[in-house]
Amino acid sequence: MVVALDSTPPLTQHYNKILPHRTWRTTTCLDTLQNNNVCEESKELPVIDLAALANTDEGERVNCALQIIRAASEWGFFQVVNHGISPKLFSEMRREQTELFNAPFSRKSTCGLLNNSYRWGTPTAMSPDHFSWSEAFHIPLTKISDHACYGEFSSLREVLVEYAAAMQKVAKLIAGVLIMNLGEKVEDFEEMIKCDETTCFLRLNRYLPCSLAPEMFGLVPHTDSDFITILHQDQVGGLHLIKDSKWVAVKPNKDALIVNIGDLFQAWSNDLYKSVEHKVMANPKMERLSVAYFLCPSYDSLIKSCKNPPDYRNFTFGEYRSKIQEDTKLFGRKFGLSRFRQ
Repeated sequence: MVVALDSTPPLTQHYNKILPHRTWRTTTCLDTLQNNNVCEESKELPVIDLAALANTDEGERVNCALQIIRAASEWGFFQVVNHGISPKLFSEMRREQTELFNAPFSRKSTCGLLNNSYRWGTPTAMSPDHFSWSEAFHIPLTKISDHACYGEFSSLREVLVEYAAAMQKVAKLIAGVLIMNLGEKVEDFEEMIKCDETTCFLRLNRYLPCSLAPEMFGLVPHTDSDFITILHQDQVGGLHLIKDSKWVAVKPNKDALIVNIGDLFQAWSNDLYKSVEHKVMANPKMERLSVAYFLCPSYDSLIKSCKNPPDYRNFTFGEYRSKIQEDTKLFGRKFGLSRFRQ
């Protein structure tokens, strides 16, 4: 499909505006990033068959749970297959996502689509190493079923409703395994921490081709500010994560969903589960599409380490989000859990 030129946000203009503002601090950061951007060979994340959790053989169920726990502790990232989401739904999502992003930039940015959730580039970027060459819709699940959010993209609504429900089911299944491993009951956790359609998000991403710079970020290095993220991506590649203090490129797997641990599970588990820094590198010739589901709690949910002595002080999710926004505004980047470590 040919994409109209006016569907592309003005990323080049924004990027060029911040080039003159490089400081000694930014240059040092860039040098470090360029050194770290040299990846080892591409690696496949641990692959876990989720169907085993429903196996009648207790040994199979236990083994699957142990694989999830090990991957969450050693990698912070893993892949799941036999997750129950049909290829047909993924295909429909890709079709709708492509049509949405191919809309004129003026339409996406000014008409309040999907709860006015459209964003592009990095408005807070102070330097090139803080800039993301991408666009996205970051949609609260509370608005997914709202007909008024879709405008002429009415066929997207039915797909998103089904997609969000399927992703939530996978996220809660995996979260349940990780919670029980900490010696807690899922019911008790859910009573304390509310993670449902009123608190979670879907993010539709498009990473546009970029030939301006060889090491352009599609999405800057970061950790996720949630409990768990479930990602479905196309086969273009570009996702990288830190493993053993080195950047590793992740091999796409068309049959798998990618799961990664967020900051809140690292804090809750007292550093047993790892929220790992990751990034997306822009492709010079091809666009990349992905959809992420974020398992987030309510803003008043109290996040506390489940073990003693705790590595982190207690904080609410609202407090955590506010601190991230404050740091991003002042410094152009997130510091995350380090602000709450004791």
